[in-house]
Amino acid sequence: MKITLLVVGKTTSNEMEALIKDYEKRIGHFVKFDILCLNGLKNTKKLNENDIKLAEGIEILHVLKDFQNVILLDDGGQQLRSVGFADKLQKEFNSGQKHLCFVIGGAYGFSEAVYKAVPQQLSLSKMTLSHQMVRLLFVEQLYRGLTIINHLPYHHE
Repeated sequence: MKITLLVVGKTTSNEMEALIKDYEKRIGHFVKFDILCLNGLKNTKKLNENDIKLAEGIEILHVLKDFQNVILLDDGGQQLRSVGFADKLQKEFNSGQKHLCFVIGGAYGFSEAVYKAVPQQLSLSKMTLSHQMVRLLFVEQLYRGLTIINHLPYHHE
C-alpha cells in the first residue's frame, strides 16, 4: 500500500519540518509514503475565509480526482485512540486498495465541496490545532499505528 498525505501550504518551522522528515523516514520502513504539498494561495489579505476555502477546495479536488480512497483530517471527524487508528489502517490494507490519501486543509479547513466529495473524516483532537502542527501529529500517529500493526515496541498501553 502507498499512503499520501496531501497538505495545503508549506511548513514554516525548520524544527517542525525536521521532525516530520524523521517520521517520514520511519514510515518508509513499512509503506511507501509521500507528502504532497499544494502551494496554497498568495495575497490572501483581500480574501475572506470562505473565498480562501473555496479556492483551496478547487485545488484539493483537482488533486483528489487521482485518488479513490481519501480521508479528510478534520476536527469534526471520527475520533479514534491509537489502537483504533491502527485497526482502521489494517482494514484499509486488507481492503485491496493500493493507495490511501489523507488530507490536511488550510488554516480555515475545507470547503463544502470537499466535504461532499470526501465523506470520510478523521479527527486527531477535539481541540483546534494549527494545520502545520496537525502534519507532525498525523505522521507520528501514522508511524505509531504502523508499529502497532507490526507488533513493535513503540506504543505502550
